[in-house]
Amino acid sequence: MNTNQKIAALRLAMKSQQLDAYLVPSGDPHQSEYTANHWKSREWISGFSGSAGTAVITNDHAGLWTDSRYFLTADEELKDSEMVLHKQIIPHAPEHIGWLVTNLRSGSVVGLDGTTFSIAQVRALEDAFKEKNIKINHELDLINDIWKDREPLPDNQVFEHELRFAGIGRRDKINLLREQMKADYHLISTLDDIAWLLNIRSNDVQCNPVTIAYVIIGQEKTHLFIKQSKLNELLSNTLKSDGVELHAYESVHAFLNELPSGKTIQIHNGSTNISLYNSITPAQIVSGSNITMSLKAIKNVTELAHIENAMLKDGVALTRLYRWLDKTLDERGVPEVEVAEKLAGFRAAQGDYYGESFGAIVGYKGNGAIVHYSPAPVTCAEIKKEGILLLDSGGQYMDGTTDITRTTVLGTATDEQKRNFTLVLKGHIALSSLQFPHGTKGIQLDAFARQHLWKHGLDYGHGTGHGVGFFLNVHEGPQGFATSITTARGSTILQPGMFTSNEPGFYKTGEYGIRIENLVVTEVASKTDYGTFLKHRTMTLFPIDTNLIDIDLMEGSEKSWLNEYHKEVFEKLSPRLDAEEVEWMREMCRAI
Repeated sequence: MNTNQKIAALRLAMKSQQLDAYLVPSGDPHQSEYTANHWKSREWISGFSGSAGTAVITNDHAGLWTDSRYFLTADEELKDSEMVLHKQIIPHAPEHIGWLVTNLRSGSVVGLDGTTFSIAQVRALEDAFKEKNIKINHELDLINDIWKDREPLPDNQVFEHELRFAGIGRRDKINLLREQMKADYHLISTLDDIAWLLNIRSNDVQCNPVTIAYVIIGQEKTHLFIKQSKLNELLSNTLKSDGVELHAYESVHAFLNELPSGKTIQIHNGSTNISLYNSITPAQIVSGSNITMSLKAIKNVTELAHIENAMLKDGVALTRLYRWLDKTLDERGVPEVEVAEKLAGFRAAQGDYYGESFGAIVGYKGNGAIVHYSPAPVTCAEIKKEGILLLDSGGQYMDGTTDITRTTVLGTATDEQKRNFTLVLKGHIALSSLQFPHGTKGIQLDAFARQHLWKHGLDYGHGTGHGVGFFLNVHEGPQGFATSITTARGSTILQPGMFTSNEPGFYKTGEYGIRIENLVVTEVASKTDYGTFLKHRTMTLFPIDTNLIDIDLMEGSEKSWLNEYHKEVFEKLSPRLDAEEVEWMREMCRAI
């Protein structure tokens, strides 16, 4: 079926349930940003492939709400269907709710699959709908009835993430969590939190080394709900010896429904779906934080040491990619997809490599202005020795997750391109070199990365940074740098040990994109009579293209920062390079 046929089939199902609207989100029962193919319902019904967005189907309208990262992609993917793009003004804001309130009549009924909506999301809908007496039926998975070739749940094997990488064993992690529990039990739905807590990994979600499961922590036992064929006998026995009791994945609802009388369970409203919530006796529920998210956000000493090694390997892989590209462009054009494939190969040649941390964004010229652009074999651009190339990529290594963006000029840059690149660089350096008091939140730091663009009336439509996992999801909560206080990235206090991206950018539609991204770790800078002050230490190791810099716009302190960074890059990477690579790196890291 094409998109219009799918929408028509959904409307028939809606009519049979007497629904006036149906909502299809991007998530899964675990509130994942990236999902297994089985749960890509919003992509299936709308035709839009981006990771963020909500589809709303009424009897006479089909709409897709997403943010500015995906406007160009959505315009292209929706153009041959009745699906209408609604451009969100504020990223991640549920602006479709206001549209529903405005366009639905009093007494309307909105349907949704409660397994894919968190408690907090449903409560927000209920609050907004009160004024027009709009009802919600959250027990309807209408997509499943019409999606005839829907993929089954993934069945990939689970493996142990060894203690030499993790630094802390699962027993100790569970005990740390128990110390913060406010109830007899704690429910964990989020897949990366489960993977971190139990030191297990898999590949049930592309690029995210997680397994589909639930965990319930008791005061004495840990209960893991998972398809048990995914665990080999050795791992099953190891988990059991560490106090982990195994249950079928589907039995989590029955377990919650049968909690002993008088016992309580802590849940997180933002990551627990409403279907699970409805399985628990209300008097037993204690609303609280997602404890594991906060614990895993602060990397331990072992993790940080391994991350440094992963950065070295990533720097070597990128060196070989850019040298290959330089040489190849002297002979022929290079399709964008070939760059992505070649880079994955260079990373794979490094030790303990597991795969990409996300599909590489290889954006040549105008494609670089599409923030989450994904090159396709038939339609991708051919790179030549001219214009600007934006390459955003990352690797999953057993000893760390990487995410790096570099913007390079392949010919001669224009004055405008140099100016805008330099403004982005100045913002990147400002955030990298800032000292700030403990208690500072992401929203307070975001403006430092934008200030130089703002002076010229320029800006970018995405956040400046996100947390990064340790051999886990490349986007990890809760911290980051964002413009909105309503998001975790904007409202979370930065703590020592947090591992975050620093990635300001600028995009000129149809012409070029600029982004400079390094990963940084938050550390203690000093302690004074005025409190503890923090700073960011840059961990990514690869040169920034000095051919795109307008030197006249750079302050002395900014030049010093860049020269010191390039000195570190050269000193740390050169021992791993051959003689020709060392000379290439020496030129790339020359002082300005």
